[in-house]
Amino acid sequence: MSGGEAVQPGAEGPASLHRRWWRRGRGWRRAAALTAVAFATSVVAPAVLVAVPFLVLVGLGGMRGRGTFLLSVLAMVVVVFGARDGLWYVERAWALVAGGTFAALSLGVPGWRLTSRALASIAVSAVAFTALIAVRADAWASLDWSVAGEVQARFQDSIDGMLIMRGGEPLDASAASAMVWLTELTVRLFPANVALVTMAGLGVAWWLWVRLVLGEDNGLAPLSRFGFNDHLVWLMITGLVLVTGWAGDGIGRVGANLAAFMAALYALRGFAVGLAVSGGVSFFGYSMLLLGILLAAPVVLGFAVVLGVADTWLDLRTRAASIAG
Repeated sequence: MSGGEAVQPGAEGPASLHRRWWRRGRGWRRAAALTAVAFATSVVAPAVLVAVPFLVLVGLGGMRGRGTFLLSVLAMVVVVFGARDGLWYVERAWALVAGGTFAALSLGVPGWRLTSRALASIAVSAVAFTALIAVRADAWASLDWSVAGEVQARFQDSIDGMLIMRGGEPLDASAASAMVWLTELTVRLFPANVALVTMAGLGVAWWLWVRLVLGEDNGLAPLSRFGFNDHLVWLMITGLVLVTGWAGDGIGRVGANLAAFMAALYALRGFAVGLAVSGGVSFFGYSMLLLGILLAAPVVLGFAVVLGVADTWLDLRTRAASIAG
């Protein structure tokens, strides 16, 4: 998700920029992939994590053309849509803090890579919400309960769908146990999930703003260039230590979320290394990779994590480029 920085717009008028929105480019594929992953895996409202940052970017960075105006209207509809329960307010408050920080960093320090700005925004949001939870003793329990109810409702819908497909025949004991375990794991790791979906949402919002306002297609760079600060490996190590030493309590849950969040980033970095070293993957290759994840996810993702961590110390992509050159 790391992207080349957007360049400043030239002397083109709004009509010219509007026409350039439709020119050929691969940026929309990356944005579409991020959006699909976010909607498929999120335990919160992923559309809000795109809409709010985009609106903040438009508010701070400017609006240009009818496309930006129409998308801003759509984003405002997304923001106000939904039942006004506690989770509704938390989702939008989190998105506002993350989006505001991201927009400020994007416009204030444009030299930072996209992943650095996104990670810094998530860190600021996490600190802000931790402070709020520390002030209100019941805040975390209430949020945890709300998320658990949302997750359980979604899994129940999935189970009901499976029962319909099976003609009303109940699930066997192993399948039912797996669903219960997956539900509990999803609830336990929802902070890591929110952080990952936030990164995806910020990336999509940035691509939309760069594409619509600046008329460029470089908001998101190819996956093969994905990377982040190497020192973040210590965050993953810290998470693993906390999980090992304080398993089962609150500190262990913090460690589990840190480890899960960083493991997902390192898996993505591992895939990026594989793409860079191999010189790219065809549609058939992507299909086989997806099939491998579906059939043997622990093996494929575990190997990707190891490859991503190895890149921290070995800089595999630079080595491969130097050998090829």
